[in-house]
Amino acid sequence: RDGAARERERVLLRARAGHDQVSARLAELDGQLAGAATPEALRHDLAEHARLRAALDEAAGAVRAGRDAARRARGVLDTAQERLRAAWREFDTTRDGLARFGPPAADRDDVAAAWAALAGWADAQAARRRADRVGVAASVTAAEADAAAVEDRIGALFAAAGLPADDDPVRAATVAVERAEAAHRRLVERREQAAGLREQRAGHERDAQVARALAGHLRANNFERWLLAEALDLLVDGASRILRELSGGQYDLVHDKGEFFVVDHYDAGLRRGVRTLSGGETFQASLALALALSEQLAGLSTTSASLESIVLDEGFGTLDAATLDTVAATLESLAARGDRMVGVVTHVPALAERIPVRYEVRKDARTARVERTGL
Repeated sequence: RDGAARERERVLLRARAGHDQVSARLAELDGQLAGAATPEALRHDLAEHARLRAALDEAAGAVRAGRDAARRARGVLDTAQERLRAAWREFDTTRDGLARFGPPAADRDDVAAAWAALAGWADAQAARRRADRVGVAASVTAAEADAAAVEDRIGALFAAAGLPADDDPVRAATVAVERAEAAHRRLVERREQAAGLREQRAGHERDAQVARALAGHLRANNFERWLLAEALDLLVDGASRILRELSGGQYDLVHDKGEFFVVDHYDAGLRRGVRTLSGGETFQASLALALALSEQLAGLSTTSASLESIVLDEGFGTLDAATLDTVAATLESLAARGDRMVGVVTHVPALAERIPVRYEVRKDARTARVERTGL
């Protein structure tokens, strides 16, 4: 009896524990289901879901049907476009065959209109040509008559050329062509000979002109003038080159009938006399002539004399600083050649300092002395 009581207690305890667990689970489920939809709402939602699902399936079927219809439409469109291209190819082939008759321009946007325009033009052309057929036939008859007349004239020409009247006209024409070509070749050869003779005559005339000019120059009263003119031209050309360097490209030196002029490139190539130059510019022109004369003395002289030194005296005080620097640089480059000595007499310290070897004249109250400075 005690064992059974204990067993009942254990069973009762387990039942109570299970009941507590079930109660806790029910409380948990009640908490989760709080605010949830009612069964009627859930059944309504399920019905709506089923309706939407059916609508979706119906729409998907419609889309598939639409895609199939689009594929078929694309196939039809491709076929139509290919037929259109074929129609244009056929049209172009037909129109190209009629190109020599001048068909009208085609409307490339409408093949039917293009065919209609071409067909209408062709009908009009055919009608006009049928109307002209009678006149063309008359023209053919007239052309045949003209051809017969030409044959008669050709026969007369053959007879005049001494060809047998019953000879083969092709052979006769060939013989006449060969004779004409031979005559043409003879004429060409004679023209070439005449051209050669004309060239020879022109050469002889040029030689005669040179001989006459040389005879005039070699006269006692002309030869010296000609020689001096040539020498002056060479001198002025050399001086112009040097003056262009001294003036920074501003001036060229020219002469005309014994007068010297400068061409001012800074004034649109104005030509003016050397008397219009400033003091510094006059010095530059004089220096250019002196340097050119020193360069060309050996060529102008009839002996082997050469100018091995040149001395420039005064004139430097009239130059501005930029021009003085250009003149000094020119003198340095001239002396650097090593073929001549350049001497400068100056009272300008800035120029004197540029000269490597200087002889300075120093004076006191009683006398003067010369001292060498530099290298």
